[in-house]
Amino acid sequence: MFQGSNGSATVEQTGLVLLVAGVLAVLIGFGALTGGDGARRGLGERIANRIACGPRAPDACRHHPAVEAYGWSVARALRQLAPLPAAASGAGGRPLVPVDFRYCRNPGCAVPQSGERGLKLTAANRRVTYFTEVDDRRPSGGGVNLTWWLYRPGIGWEAIRRTIGPTEIEAASGTRVLLSDTPMLVPLETLDGRNHVRFPVDEQPPWQWKVGSIHEGRAR
Repeated sequence: MFQGSNGSATVEQTGLVLLVAGVLAVLIGFGALTGGDGARRGLGERIANRIACGPRAPDACRHHPAVEAYGWSVARALRQLAPLPAAASGAGGRPLVPVDFRYCRNPGCAVPQSGERGLKLTAANRRVTYFTEVDDRRPSGGGVNLTWWLYRPGIGWEAIRRTIGPTEIEAASGTRVLLSDTPMLVPLETLDGRNHVRFPVDEQPPWQWKVGSIHEGRAR
């Protein structure tokens, strides 16, 4: 799993938790008085986005991480062309969907919900997640190489690759790229500590130590 500092930010983390709890309490109280479910939900989403992107560069708080990593045109293509979520058979024939390995490493939390909800959420309420990689440096006739990396606990990694050009990029120009979209897209190029995560031998990521970082001065 990811390794953090050993208690060095305990006071700051505690303060942040208390602050968020206080803000949420005020929001809930305000919503109860006004009945403004839509407004309360929208403000809550903005606060959640701020918490999620705070450690990154300031611009990332306004944009999806894929935009920070690849720019708008490629991020839109990644979203529009992302393969539809699909389950694969795990041990005993149990269906498993792609999940975020940082939060789900057991097959039990990768079993999809029933019906159409299973295209977005697992029975453990984990979002379907794709890790992404973009490479425009390899010879490809001027195209951009896109890879969606899908992780299913107990099965391992699946890579879905596609090379796109100006036609695909133009076709995706009107696509919205939102933090709330599913499957969730997580750029490997911005994922700190990715090369030091430990996996079982049969689940070892093929991308580990092979994907560069967009952050100057940061170790791969």
